[in-house]
This record gives sequence, structure tokens and C-alpha cells, in this order.
Amino acid sequence: MIRYVELDDKKRWYELDQHLPEEVFAEKVRTNQGYVLVEDGVVIGILRYNLFWDNTPFCTMLFIDDGYRGKGYGKQMMEYWEQDMKTKGYGMLMISTQVDEDAQHFYRKLGYKDAGGFIVDVPGFEQPMEMIMIKEVE
Repeated sequence: MIRYVELDDKKRWYELDQHLPEEVFAEKVRTNQGYVLVEDGVVIGILRYNLFWDNTPFCTMLFIDDGYRGKGYGKQMMEYWEQDMKTKGYGMLMISTQVDEDAQHFYRKLGYKDAGGFIVDVPGFEQPMEMIMIKEVE
């Protein structure tokens, strides 16, 4: 079952996502910008997004617990999010991943295409190139 994240999910959420600042969690709940995937009563996956340019859904995190990967749960979550965004009237979706991560291949299989990228070389924040990918909402 996939549903919007709730305040009661906070402990489990942070077991799966150490990148979301704690002060932002309640905002994700309030704005329905986070989802949880529940299997046998346990949250096994999360997805969160923001609005890029304040008008384009941008998936900022998709994470499936290690023991559940490779079983189609990531695809289920992405398709659920895409359908929700379509229902809300959005015409384009965005995601990003680092170029050294395999996720880019997963997203391409779902119909996302490369749209550019950027390099972060600020001391203390360095990382491999971040690839932006886009998809038309169908």
C-alpha cells in the first residue's frame, strides 16, 4: 500500500532517509509531498518531492529498504507519484541522480530522459555530477 506520509511515520522515515532536515518533515506531511510504501504493516519505502520553480514536481528522494529492492517497489512508487501529479494537473516531472549511481538506468526505463546536469565543487560539498532528468506527464 502506498499512502501520504503521516507524522506517526517519522521514526521509520528517518531510518530510511537521513538527508531530510527534521524541521522539514512536518511540512512534507502538511503538504502531502511525501509518500510511504507499507508492506505487512512496515514502511519499506519512501518518496519525497518539492516543486522546482514553484510549479514543477521534482522527486528529491526515492528509497526502498535494502531487503525489498529488485522487486518492483521503486517502480510502483514512481508510478503512484506520477499518477498523483497527473491528477493534480502537472505536465512535467523532474528527478535527479548522481552520474555515478545506477539509478539513472532505472529512471530511463520509466521514460525519463537526460536534461542536463551540474557539478558541485564548493569545498566541503563536492560530489559527482548531478544529472537532471525529465518526463512528460502522460
